[in-house]
Amino acid sequence: MSPKIVEDLAPTGVLRAAINLSNFLLVTGRNDEGEPAGVSPDMAQEVARRLGVELKMVEYKTPGEIADDAGNNAWDIANIGSEPQRAEKIDFTSAYCEIQATYLVSADSSLESIDQVDRPGIRIAVSARSAYDLWLDRNIREAELVRAQGLDASYELFVSKKLDALAGLRPKLMQEVEKLEGARILPGQFTAVQQSIGCAKKRESGAFFLREFVEEAKASGLVAELIEKHGVTGRLSVAPPA
Repeated sequence: MSPKIVEDLAPTGVLRAAINLSNFLLVTGRNDEGEPAGVSPDMAQEVARRLGVELKMVEYKTPGEIADDAGNNAWDIANIGSEPQRAEKIDFTSAYCEIQATYLVSADSSLESIDQVDRPGIRIAVSARSAYDLWLDRNIREAELVRAQGLDASYELFVSKKLDALAGLRPKLMQEVEKLEGARILPGQFTAVQQSIGCAKKRESGAFFLREFVEEAKASGLVAELIEKHGVTGRLSVAPPA
């Protein structure tokens, strides 16, 4: 292992990995020591193992908070969705897994397909600064985005304000649809949230190592094994090669 790679990714001698707790598919619980458990923590642990250093997980409630801390020496790697806005401050790998994002609508909704949602007068509830919110912010032209702080809050906003659609990750919406009689999830996806590993800008050796690691993890079956291990088969998909 090149000392430059270790210097880039673990300058304190410990790998500090920013973990997004709001993604329940990637962080499925906690281990016996009370630390986050799931595909994302296990990927961070494997990076630390290959670097030959200890892992310290830095917990964040939302991915936006992780992005805000880029450049603040709070973390060394970040396991969050790769989005152009975040890439201004973070060097990302290709995705190691993907999650479909779509809409939930109420029983009396006339919306039948995703392409019908972006119309004047349509109001969409969304979790602020999630990866799919960033995508919607770039791509929605006619509909109005109504933001809430977090996944549960966006659902409550959708219900309480009688909004037209709730944007979210399909696995989470599959849970929410059970709460509302007659509610439907629109077929297809408006985007796929790509989960990646990032590091601060100007750490070229570290960024190259992470890119190579992610490609190997996909090709070797490691990502698929972690998806099966943590019981999220069918809800998380291994991303294609870069």
